Amino acid sequence: MTTEATLPSTSASPTARQLWTRTRGVVAAVVLLLVAAVVIATIRSDARHGTLDPRSADPRGSRAVAELLADRGVDTRVVTTLDAARAAAAPDTTLLVSAPDLLTERQQTWLRSSAADSGGRTLLVAPGSWSVERLAPGVTADPATSLDSELAPDCTLPAAQRAGTADLGGVRYTTTHLDADECYPSERLATLLRIPDRTKGGDTVVLGAPDILYNDRLDEQGNASLALQLLGSRPHLVWYLPSLSDTSAADADDERSFFDLLPSGWLWGTLQLFIAAAVAALWRARRLGPLVPEKLPVAIRASETVEGRARLYRKSNARDRAAAALRSTTRTRLAPLVGVPVTQAHTPEALLPALSAHLHNHGDGQALHTLLFGPPPSDDAALIALADQLDALEREVRRP
Repeated sequence: MTTEATLPSTSASPTARQLWTRTRGVVAAVVLLLVAAVVIATIRSDARHGTLDPRSADPRGSRAVAELLADRGVDTRVVTTLDAARAAAAPDTTLLVSAPDLLTERQQTWLRSSAADSGGRTLLVAPGSWSVERLAPGVTADPATSLDSELAPDCTLPAAQRAGTADLGGVRYTTTHLDADECYPSERLATLLRIPDRTKGGDTVVLGAPDILYNDRLDEQGNASLALQLLGSRPHLVWYLPSLSDTSAADADDERSFFDLLPSGWLWGTLQLFIAAAVAALWRARRLGPLVPEKLPVAIRASETVEGRARLYRKSNARDRAAAALRSTTRTRLAPLVGVPVTQAHTPEALLPALSAHLHNHGDGQALHTLLFGPPPSDDAALIALADQLDALEREVRRP
């Protein structure tokens, strides 16, 4: 019975336990950050939405004015699509459009048509020249904005007179409507317009700046009074926040593929990049040259190699492979000794007759066939016996 020492593992690959030990701190930190982000987002999801959002408590949100309106019996509903805004337009409803300039021309036309037929109030927040001429026909935005923020009403509109000085400014407007209320002028151009509709009974209000609706500006000047009067004239307030995901913004005639959006010449530009990358790869690639022989850094004895292979065979219980290797090597060495070409050393018909003729006292050749070409040994003892017999046969053939 032989005893083999267990060799330590020399693998450079880290184990699963080592990987976990190294990375568990980073994983724990990432998980903690994700959990904290989810908790914070959940807690503050109802308080942070965006600019001019009646659900937002941010300084630029409008939650304060929405809550004041609720105390006065005005319910506020937020919509983000044009279809919802058009459906909500009614005589008892104020429709506030927070970002008119984000609407496409088609959206502006549809919204104007629905608002004009509703008989309610439409309030446009800081529309520019892009949108005001379609949403409020007869109104023109001046290219130069107002530098003043605190302006006096200077008009006969009751809501403006009661509110007094307010933070308006921003975009200035002119109108061709003779019955329009032009309030809070800056350099003789109004920053608040009210255009009545004599046929339907509604009106359109144009604000040059959104400051009176902000949470952090509501308690200054007469901002709160003006905002509550403009938004609370009807029992329902629909707050329209235009969204880029609104399907009504897409025009079927203007739909283009991804390649249509790419600039002209992109194909040639991409081809040039590939050529440049190929040239750089050829320039930086290792150049092939003649083979250079190198000495091994460590001399390994043949016995160590044999012992290593033997351990592998034993570990995998591969007695058949070990026996085949022993027999093949023995046949290769015996063939030249008995006059058989090495190419025929593994052919029984060529090797066995020559061996029998050389060994006069080795029976009828059946024993040689079993020894050199027989079945694999059944256990380790039989393998050791086979090795001894092959060694004895080779010594006998070499004996002069």
